[in-house]
Amino acid sequence: MPDLRVNAGEAQEDQVTAAIEKVTSQVPSSAYLALAVASIAASVSFKIAKRDHAALFVGQWVAPFLLLGIYNKIVKQHGSDAAVSNEQK
Repeated sequence: MPDLRVNAGEAQEDQVTAAIEKVTSQVPSSAYLALAVASIAASVSFKIAKRDHAALFVGQWVAPFLLLGIYNKIVKQHGSDAAVSNEQK
């Protein structure tokens, strides 16, 4: 069976991805954590106020905020084309 994995530097991301990463990498990772905690607090507040649908809606924001924080951290450490950039230097 042939090896179908993509090796470092073998594929490059497009300019849209690079532009998004340039902007989002400037946001502190703690901001995404703060947004997740704020979503939890807002969800609990809605639940206490007996607004169950709003509580569920806002409560579902927690996971995406945490995932964006992880993506942000990875971009800051490695970037999408880190292997290509390091080879070009």
